[in-house]
Amino acid sequence: MNLKYPVLFHKVIKGNSYSLADNKSGDELTRILATGTFDILHPGHLYYLDQARKYGNELYVLVARDSTIEHKPKPIVPEKQRLEMVKALKVVDHALLGSEEDMFKPLEEVQPDIIVLGHDQVFGEKELEDKLQKRGFKTKVVRLGKPRQCPLCSSGRIIKRILERKRTEL
Repeated sequence: MNLKYPVLFHKVIKGNSYSLADNKSGDELTRILATGTFDILHPGHLYYLDQARKYGNELYVLVARDSTIEHKPKPIVPEKQRLEMVKALKVVDHALLGSEEDMFKPLEEVQPDIIVLGHDQVFGEKELEDKLQKRGFKTKVVRLGKPRQCPLCSSGRIIKRILERKRTEL
């Protein structure tokens, strides 16, 4: 996928034991899982999914349920619409909603080889990998480095800009 804003981002993978060079080759599928809220799609989401895709050849995206989001304000866009938007992205092979009961439940279906976390996601890599191993998964967890800033690479910044513009119009 060719990003519209390639100069806004730098490709840094934070310290972990897995690198792009470790990617499986040949006929073997490497399933990648990316997760997120994906409220109001923006270039930061595209960067995250594009970078996650580079770790394998089959990208699954788990879209957070409205009811499970506790670390930030509830999304503006309802979960089913967010899911449809993510499904429509060319880089995404499969997209599904998360579980309201157990965040690991969808992973039983997907069986990811690698989970790629965005730079700002609340999970700790080691803690998540330990929890996965205790549940019998042999999944690696990697975190992308922070992309360079762009003015509207955040749903929160987009909302703030809309509100500021609306106030000046009044």
